[in-house]
Amino acid sequence: MNKKYFVVRFMVFISLCLVLVLGYFSPAVRAVFTLPDTIYISSESKKLLYGIGEENIALSGGAVQVRQSTDETLGNVTGVQVESVQDEGSSYATLKLLGVPVRTVELRVAGQYTLIPGGQAVGIRLFMRGVLVVGTTNVNTTGGEVPSPAKTAGIAAGDIILAVNGVEVRDSKHLGELVSAAQGAVLLTVERDGRERTVSVKPETDSQDGEKKLGIWARDSTAGVGTITYYDPSNYAFGALGHPITDVDTGGLLSVRQGEIVDAEIIGIVKGEKGVPGELKGMFSTNKGKGRIDCNTEYGVYGSTNSIPINPVYPYGVEIGVRTDVKTGVATILSTIDGNGLKAYSCNIVRINTQNSPGSRGMVVEITDPELIQKTGGIVQGMSGSPIIQDGKLIGAVTHVFVNDPTKGYAMYIEWMLQNTDNSADAA
Repeated sequence: MNKKYFVVRFMVFISLCLVLVLGYFSPAVRAVFTLPDTIYISSESKKLLYGIGEENIALSGGAVQVRQSTDETLGNVTGVQVESVQDEGSSYATLKLLGVPVRTVELRVAGQYTLIPGGQAVGIRLFMRGVLVVGTTNVNTTGGEVPSPAKTAGIAAGDIILAVNGVEVRDSKHLGELVSAAQGAVLLTVERDGRERTVSVKPETDSQDGEKKLGIWARDSTAGVGTITYYDPSNYAFGALGHPITDVDTGGLLSVRQGEIVDAEIIGIVKGEKGVPGELKGMFSTNKGKGRIDCNTEYGVYGSTNSIPINPVYPYGVEIGVRTDVKTGVATILSTIDGNGLKAYSCNIVRINTQNSPGSRGMVVEITDPELIQKTGGIVQGMSGSPIIQDGKLIGAVTHVFVNDPTKGYAMYIEWMLQNTDNSADAA
């Protein structure tokens, strides 16, 4: 009897595992859990949420309506078509699996959402949360060279030291002061891959300066030049870059304690060639901050500005173009590549990728403007974040260049950046 009981339980367990595995790979399950928290709907177009059935949605609010639909251009892909029924406002879609509500997303009508396109070069300063370990090193003591105490304790490049004995670390100098003032081993609060842990490290005394050392190389700030994508005149928020600011040594995304944008001037161009990415060389033209950076994300940096500069090409702003507005064909990129200031350059959208969730490679853009190609070779480092305009709407931003063809690169849809602006406002 017991043997039969355990066999039945085992079979039930296996069945549940199969259901979970099949459910994970189900298009409906993937779609439900990969949709962003906020989805922008143009008042002039329709949007298809791929892989979701009408039975999976309970709709509240009167801004949109939904119905089952099929996109023949994508090989008869099915999903729910969302269409606005008013010029502005939001509806909320409660998404269900097997009749059970699992999450709610906002469907925001964006027909009246006007942004001021960017394209201006700005200086970016980031001051990190804690200090970033970029490497470890041995310590020279009176007894000879000893291995890095931090490395011995398991600390590695890419770790972020947040606190020493419970005291929050402000910068690299403060870290050294806290370690030197401590008696015996110190307890370090360390973040790795988003998780915090406590590590005990016994510092060694350096024979040259008599200071206690952890045996690490650390960084607490970074600076560079990038491009603004847009300003929101309703709340003075901005988005820039379209990709994260990462550490040059570890490649890790830098966590922001505080940051700012300042005016910058482009002083030179390294032209892009096949196999060799080009670069805009810039310098900060003032030390006076013109805005605050609130967050550094996988999809750019976001914050608020003190004032919105006039865009000479689109001084009154433009509406946003959601994913379903974007089509292959002619478009315009706005960028600042020299002392002549912001200009519009011609380009083509040559490929559109279907995305239900944020990604930095939603489209492939090809530079066609003779002047831009002659000066830069196409897309170069420093142009990331340059806004793309199509049919009078802001549809996205340049994010990456193709190393083997600098005239082409990836761009992300503007609504993914706007979602991060919303998150930035919540964080602030």
